Amino acid sequence: MSRRTIQMTDTLYDYLHGVAVRDLDILKRLREETQQLPQGGMQISPEQGQLMAFLVKLIGAKRTLEVGTFTGYSSLCVAMALPEDGQLVACDVSDEWTKVARRYWAEAGVASKIDLRLAPGADSLAAMIEAGETESFDFAFIDADKSKYDTYYELSLQLLRPGGMMALDNMLRGGAVADPTRQDEDTSAIRALNEKIHADARVDMCLVPIGDGLTLVRKR
Repeated sequence: MSRRTIQMTDTLYDYLHGVAVRDLDILKRLREETQQLPQGGMQISPEQGQLMAFLVKLIGAKRTLEVGTFTGYSSLCVAMALPEDGQLVACDVSDEWTKVARRYWAEAGVASKIDLRLAPGADSLAAMIEAGETESFDFAFIDADKSKYDTYYELSLQLLRPGGMMALDNMLRGGAVADPTRQDEDTSAIRALNEKIHADARVDMCLVPIGDGLTLVRKR
């Protein structure tokens, strides 16, 4: 028994990965290619990708949303978990990074499920709301510029159906959110959003210490 989350040593993490992650070769190769990039640390962990795929299947999601695609690891995990008629709207600003994503989506046979929109995330979300797509999504994943997380949260919440789920990445910021001396823009934005979600009566919430902290939100 333990009253707090167990400390994840390197040895324990390797064990966890070995027995808990059902890895696929295509996912391994995408992780390895992404790690060669200077920004490779932005990629989510394999256990987080598997958790998100599990949640998508658990809630029977068919229409999903992502803000922040990078090289496509999270979108690949989600798209492979969707049914054949499922859809993922992927929002990003980088044609360069998403070119990597598109190669792997095509190889995995899920490219037809993914609608990539290259524009600022808030603009893409606002356009969907303007088009009358409110409460039409089952699942949303936020992993983009941290200073705008609150904006993405509010817009995505409008797009989620009641009972739909949102996942927000990097909500622990490597522990910086608990350090009062860290007052940079990104950390302050995440710290404020953590407090906001904790008190938000519109949702049920749970901050899971996986990866860099994943907040799960269920729209009431």
